Amino acid sequence: MSGGVDSAVAAARAVEAGHEVVGVHLALSRMPGTLRTGARGCCTIEDSMDAQRAANIIGIPYYVWDFSERFKLDVVEDFIDEYAAGRTPNPCMRCNERIKFSALLEKALALGFDAVATGHYADVRRDADGNAELHRAATWAKDQSYVLGVLTADQLEHSLFPLGSTPSKAEVRAEAAARGFSVANKPDSHDICFIPDGNTRGWLAEKVGAEQGEILDRSGKVLGTHQGALAFTIGQRKGLSIGYPSDDGMPRFVLEVQPKTNTVVVGPKEALDLSELAGTKFTWAGLGPVESGIAVLDENGAISPFDCEVQIRAHADPVAAVVSVENGEMVIRPVEPINGVSPGQTAVVYVGTRVLGQCTIARTVSAVAVPA
Repeated sequence: MSGGVDSAVAAARAVEAGHEVVGVHLALSRMPGTLRTGARGCCTIEDSMDAQRAANIIGIPYYVWDFSERFKLDVVEDFIDEYAAGRTPNPCMRCNERIKFSALLEKALALGFDAVATGHYADVRRDADGNAELHRAATWAKDQSYVLGVLTADQLEHSLFPLGSTPSKAEVRAEAAARGFSVANKPDSHDICFIPDGNTRGWLAEKVGAEQGEILDRSGKVLGTHQGALAFTIGQRKGLSIGYPSDDGMPRFVLEVQPKTNTVVVGPKEALDLSELAGTKFTWAGLGPVESGIAVLDENGAISPFDCEVQIRAHADPVAAVVSVENGEMVIRPVEPINGVSPGQTAVVYVGTRVLGQCTIARTVSAVAVPA
């Protein structure tokens, strides 16, 4: 129970469904802020108190479990390391993967519980043989299946999402108000919880440091200097401070961030279009494509190409793609070039409403060749 409206209603629905429910709030920081600021962050002292008030109304036991050290190692330090390596991580994915459905679930099962229920908007369904599958929620606007794409078959067997079939967030808030929950109109948290002021660049500069480096074009020509490569993101247009236009007069965009050499590569907008994404760190959410009858193994043991959709951000539109597994990589080839993608992001693969699996993007291939 995070202290928000979704988890409070999810807990109440779990009780009404006949489950024996215990409310657990995760303490993810040894020095939590006393109060939230607007919709920034989560897991503060105020959030813990809100969760306890909801648990009291529902009539269930309530505990706070200290996962701060695990969170620091598995989420915060991972976030810093990924940025330092020039990748763009998603800390919410890591939190679901390593905290809520790993550390928390492991402890819950060890204590004799059967499942972890959360307020995520997603749905666990069963195929004809009873195997668990992860699907999108009923309401597209609130669907959160993307951030749950890291869940494995075993984790899905022990996961409940009581809000998955709810048509709208407004209905959840109305239900919370009817139940007397003080959080009925509490704003959603939408920022990185361990950077509550929202200044990610400043936070990273403090943790990793910033040094002057070079800005290059795709051919390696030096165009200018910068004050720290980590301040740049793929697709960024403003703030390059090169001082003179490109040869064709068109705007330049950040194409690559290379922390090892502390350089930033810029180029034309069309160079952001990618024809291929790939990652070695991939998992299947339930049965894989071969076991599901979606794809077959070829003579080399690779998973043959199959049609699907891929989503590269929590609120991005899915795009048609062809996926295969080759030489230990999940390879994603969008039907039309896709842009706005950075190594370190998570690509989640869907077949219809079903989440089939995911990979952490390790490399990309531009649809536009590098000039000779």
